[in-house]
Amino acid sequence: MIEVVAKLGRGPVFLAGEVLECVITFTNPLSALSTSASSEMLAWASAQIHCQFHASENRVALPPSDGSKHDVQAENETVFVPNRGERGQCILSTPPKILFCDLRLDPGESKSYSYCETLPVDGPPSFRGQSVKYVYKLTIGCQRVNSPIKLLRVPFRVLVLHGLKDYQFPQDEAVAPSNPFLEEEEGLKKDSRLADLATELLMVATSRRSLHLYNISNTRGKVGTFCIFKTVYKIGEDVIGTFNFSEGDIPCLQFSVSLQTEESIQEEFQRRRGQPVSFTVHARHQESCLHTAQSSFSLPIPLSSTPGFTTNIVSLKWRLHFEFVTSGESAGTCLVRGSQSEAVTWTGVEQMEVDTFSWDLPIKVLPTNPILASYVSQFSSTNSITI
Repeated sequence: MIEVVAKLGRGPVFLAGEVLECVITFTNPLSALSTSASSEMLAWASAQIHCQFHASENRVALPPSDGSKHDVQAENETVFVPNRGERGQCILSTPPKILFCDLRLDPGESKSYSYCETLPVDGPPSFRGQSVKYVYKLTIGCQRVNSPIKLLRVPFRVLVLHGLKDYQFPQDEAVAPSNPFLEEEEGLKKDSRLADLATELLMVATSRRSLHLYNISNTRGKVGTFCIFKTVYKIGEDVIGTFNFSEGDIPCLQFSVSLQTEESIQEEFQRRRGQPVSFTVHARHQESCLHTAQSSFSLPIPLSSTPGFTTNIVSLKWRLHFEFVTSGESAGTCLVRGSQSEAVTWTGVEQMEVDTFSWDLPIKVLPTNPILASYVSQFSSTNSITI
């Protein structure tokens, strides 16, 4: 028996273009109950990153693909197929890397190998929607002599930030001697600079504040105004807005604000022409506001959510969805006096004519620092299997 443990040192969330590093440890455990422990032999081990795409048959019409053949390989064949048994299509993969060949482990002995690979910048982000799914995995395949291939899958999340793909890193001003042994250090240095650059670009894009004022009105007149200070956010931030009903002509009885994503399939891949888009609510605020001069809301963008993106099949957009309930009568008839005594009590009417209307405000949601997103990731940094 051999235990295989794969550990992502920095966490299970990465930015496209970063270097994924995984330490894979093979151990021949020394059991206290075993009286005659023996050495174990592994023929080979290999690792590869792939992105699996799955689409709902009821919503997405994919063209026939000659390359999407079913896996008919027998389990005991010495062929490393990372997406063996997976649903959907493998739309992206890195070249496989051999970790070792002919590894012998004595009882209680362990050996670790480091796997490093740059995540492609032209791939889609990780996404689990109602119509499509993009799932990234690092698959480690290993085989004992005269035994079936065993696969250890390490799922992780990929965030995509547009603008990093074409960025050219400046040359270092200091002239250093050429040293082939520093190649890995230079790669890690570039990876660190990539993360710093992404953080800087996100900070610049989301820190710009400018007052956006919108008049809220229906066919009968003005209800109030809405104020928001920016429309570009990172996941993990709060969307904050304020209402002013003091200058409205029509009384607003109630309002609700929903933070939503709009998942739409490109027209050429729609199962039915003109099929409706899919909406997902991530946060919602509802409030009764009769005789309220000002009000506000704060909606958090979950760190586990997917920033807006577009591929050749699907697009994801973010928006604020507003719903207003206004009085169909004048402000003076909304309340009824309860008594004529010195202590006047006002009570609400039992029935009231109301009007409802809605409004959508598009916003832009970008990724955040992948280290921050790792804290709330559903994926584990450590995965294991026994072969």
